[in-house]
Amino acid sequence: QVQLVESGGGLVQPGGSLRLSCAASRSIFRLKAMGWYRQAPGKERELVASITSGGLILYADSVKGRFTISRDNAENTVYLQMNSLKPEDTAVYYCNLGSDIEGNYWGQGTQVTVSL
Repeated sequence: QVQLVESGGGLVQPGGSLRLSCAASRSIFRLKAMGWYRQAPGKERELVASITSGGLILYADSVKGRFTISRDNAENTVYLQMNSLKPEDTAVYYCNLGSDIEGNYWGQGTQVTVSL
């Protein structure tokens, strides 16, 4: 099994920044993609950003230009730098690592609250 440990969430004012981290307990065989999802109260979980093993990056339209996903393959870690945060970014953020062989792993979730 693989444990994904997330950190970096918290309370921030509108316009502020946070950096989320997600570290896997070991390397994942045939890792295909790493990504961040979020789920706000009463809403479905949605993709925020993803990065494939080949370096292809995708962002949700709502976060383009504000969020940046990056990874450290040596440390089995994926990051999400979030700038210019808005109240509508408030959600529980989950990291996801996907493999052709091992399937999908999810983090436990970290709360991000954007409020005055």
